Amino acid sequence: MLLRKFLSLIVPLIIGIGIIYYQFTTLTPTELKNIKLSFLKADYFYIYLSLLVSLVGYWSRAYRWKFALQHLGYQTKFHNDFMTVCVSYLVNLTLPRSGEITRAALLKKYEKVPFDKAFGTVVAERMVDVLIFLLFITLGLVSQFDTMYAFLLEKNLKFETLLWVSLSGLMLFVLFIFVWIYAEWKIIITLKQKLSGLLEGMLSIVKMKDKWYYLFHSFLIWFSYLIMFYITIFALPETAHISFDVVLMGFIFGTLAVGFTNGGLGAYPLAIAMIFSLYGISNEIGVAFGWLIWTSQTLLTIFLGLLSYLLLPVVNKK
Repeated sequence: MLLRKFLSLIVPLIIGIGIIYYQFTTLTPTELKNIKLSFLKADYFYIYLSLLVSLVGYWSRAYRWKFALQHLGYQTKFHNDFMTVCVSYLVNLTLPRSGEITRAALLKKYEKVPFDKAFGTVVAERMVDVLIFLLFITLGLVSQFDTMYAFLLEKNLKFETLLWVSLSGLMLFVLFIFVWIYAEWKIIITLKQKLSGLLEGMLSIVKMKDKWYYLFHSFLIWFSYLIMFYITIFALPETAHISFDVVLMGFIFGTLAVGFTNGGLGAYPLAIAMIFSLYGISNEIGVAFGWLIWTSQTLLTIFLGLLSYLLLPVVNKK
């Protein structure tokens, strides 16, 4: 029993130290210098305010989850939902999207929700998140079409090519959904049987009675992300004048960098600098801003994730 308690305390600490080491020791001396300079000149009032807004996003994501779980018949404790979400953010810093598996596994451990159903609700969340993010992308491209079109031409990329690729991908996705729903092929029927729990979790959004509350929190999550990004521009005097439409483009490309890497390590500030440079902001300032927001948010993720991992076995002790 004592060994088990000791391991429950020491294992998350080792994991946290490993993540911190992995995240920060892979940075080049130039990148570390940019981080240091951005934090030396930053106005920390706006940093702390952005972190507070981020907490709203954490809370809303956990609160949204309970609607899908309640529809499946599981009355989970909110503190468990919140802490598993925090741990999943932490794990995502190592391998992209691995936090979703961890989140479902922890809920199974502490709330006895079957893994496949919990994971299905998480997958459904991601589908909703992608759709909302596509709305942001559409809004950004429409408002900044001329600038982005010139940028694509400069990079020898035609807008028409990207449009056809996107439409082709959408058509293939629609075709897959159609086949999955209506096809009577043996392999499809077998897969449906094997993945019945996962599908039940995914379809919980469509069938739940509180779907509008669910959608409200879905938009609140992304709104908090955007506002967090916007607030941070006031932390540096060189970025305080940036207009909201430029902020939106920086937010979009920064989010893409995070989505395709392990927490945006290295890629996030470069993506921000690249977009900001289109609007006359120097590469040095763009990189410094990117490191400022990435480092502060990553430290918050590590802190909340470690704290939640330590507290989960404590608050669920019986």
